[in-house]
Amino acid sequence: MSFRRAISLFNLFTNVTNYNRRVLPCSQRNFIKFRYYSNATELPNKVELLLSKIEKIDAPQTSIATEGVTTEIKQVIGSLYGVNYRLKWMEPPRSVLVVKKPLTESTDKAFVDIVSWLHEYHPNMNILVEPEVAKEFEKELPYMYVISKERKDEYARIVDFVITLGGDGTILHVSSLFNQCVPPVISFSMGTLGFLLPFHIHHYKSALEDVIKGNVSLLLRMRLACSMWTTEGERFTKNGIEIGDLQAMNEVNLHRGRYPHLNAIECFVDGQFLTDAVADGLIVATPTGSTAYSLSAGGPIIHPSVQSLIVTPICPRSLSFRPVLLPPGVKIQLRIGEESRAPTEVTVDGREICMLDKGEWLEVQMSPYPIPCVNRVDEGVDWVKDINDLLKWNQNFVNKQFLIHGINY
Repeated sequence: MSFRRAISLFNLFTNVTNYNRRVLPCSQRNFIKFRYYSNATELPNKVELLLSKIEKIDAPQTSIATEGVTTEIKQVIGSLYGVNYRLKWMEPPRSVLVVKKPLTESTDKAFVDIVSWLHEYHPNMNILVEPEVAKEFEKELPYMYVISKERKDEYARIVDFVITLGGDGTILHVSSLFNQCVPPVISFSMGTLGFLLPFHIHHYKSALEDVIKGNVSLLLRMRLACSMWTTEGERFTKNGIEIGDLQAMNEVNLHRGRYPHLNAIECFVDGQFLTDAVADGLIVATPTGSTAYSLSAGGPIIHPSVQSLIVTPICPRSLSFRPVLLPPGVKIQLRIGEESRAPTEVTVDGREICMLDKGEWLEVQMSPYPIPCVNRVDEGVDWVKDINDLLKWNQNFVNKQFLIHGINY
């Protein structure tokens, strides 16, 4: 090795923290990739995109806040029924976040396959993973980028699209990583059932090629924005830090938790008193969450494109207290009543947030930041198929003798 070559390699490794794989020559990138994974703070901003409606005959008009070329996908209040949107990248996407379900052998294998394929066939793509995953696969996949948990707001600046490997809970986790605008999300099923998993892992190559080329449609799944308030009208704090608006893809839940007594919750809609709920708890759900906890508690099934808020009681004392469907423009206030004998637990998409005491309240409204989910088909029939295939909605029970003898009818 020449002296000049040795000096070049020495400089390359001493300046490793400034390394950006996207701009290095292929020979250098392949040499370095086996030695470390890089921090992602120096990665470029995400690319711009354009959403256009996929028109249908006699389809009602809808509203979307994204006008023209943008990097942020937002939703406005006012449309009763949404449509699918065609995705178009203004330039090839540069960064992808891969999120996997933990501690699952099949998911680990799929993760390695996808990351390796992306690195080989799209070498200019920056691949981001969460810190725990980077540590687990550091030796096998050392060219990944990581963002520390303290700086997770960087995801919104960097990530062009997200890949999820796991169940519906993995997508809910992605929702928690983006407290404002969310990039397009493509979800792969690992053979399990789920309402939010339109693609099977066996077809990941063709599906990802379509996403990178922009040959896909998006369904904007509505989220909720919720905030917690003290009796003095101030926001809740945790460890001395104010808790801002939290985003929920499925539901916000008030529940008595481990306490044996029923909750007394005063319900207001836009400041107007609606009812005094005495129950185990209350759920405020999105249309996407209508097939989750709310459905188990007796709530209705709502198409994910319909903008609405669902208020579902959990085991109410009064049998006349039924679920309520509210328009997307309202604010719902749920105040813990003076009759409550114990604190009430607040959870957002299953994550424990805090406990509310007498006089404290939770406020929920439609969020302007939806989850743009990549669809399997342009026509958006995934939901209809899932309702029949997964939920077995309104289907007759099959006689056991037909199952035993394998008779189709």
